[in-house]
Amino acid sequence: MLPSPPFMRRIHNYIRGKILQIIDWFYPWFKQIMPLQTFRYAACGGFNTLTDITLFFVAYNYIFLKKPVHTPIILISAPIASFLFSFTVTFPVGFYLSRYVVFQQTEAKKTVQLRKYFMVVMGCLFLNYIFLKLFIEMFHWYPTPAKIATTVFVVAFSYLSQKHYTFRAVSSVD
Repeated sequence: MLPSPPFMRRIHNYIRGKILQIIDWFYPWFKQIMPLQTFRYAACGGFNTLTDITLFFVAYNYIFLKKPVHTPIILISAPIASFLFSFTVTFPVGFYLSRYVVFQQTEAKKTVQLRKYFMVVMGCLFLNYIFLKLFIEMFHWYPTPAKIATTVFVVAFSYLSQKHYTFRAVSSVD
């Protein structure tokens, strides 16, 4: 039997509250250099990015053992398979943190935001793929530093897209 919606709502409110409490505790140290929303994005994005890079490293080195993955349809290189593996975790975590911690002022429906978030993430996936291929196959970088460099470009694109497209605040004068 599934838990009742009020129980799930209480869990959601507790988790969201704890995340905000932890992030906002550090904010006074950064108050002079950035607004609260930007700090929350940096904290949540930093956590999700660290999770992404850690999962990438573990998958590449210990799950896929640096070897290509053979599927019935296509051969996937170990770095790309590792990236896809980490994506399955960081996509839902990133949406949750963006919607309920960072961009709270939006009033758009969750399904609309999820669709927009997915579109932006698909852009991020494309950028990840292109930069990983470029850095690893063209520049011959090691996969983990290539992933870190790729992340710098993708995070900038993601923040601007999420702020101005996916979770854009509803203005009172339209």
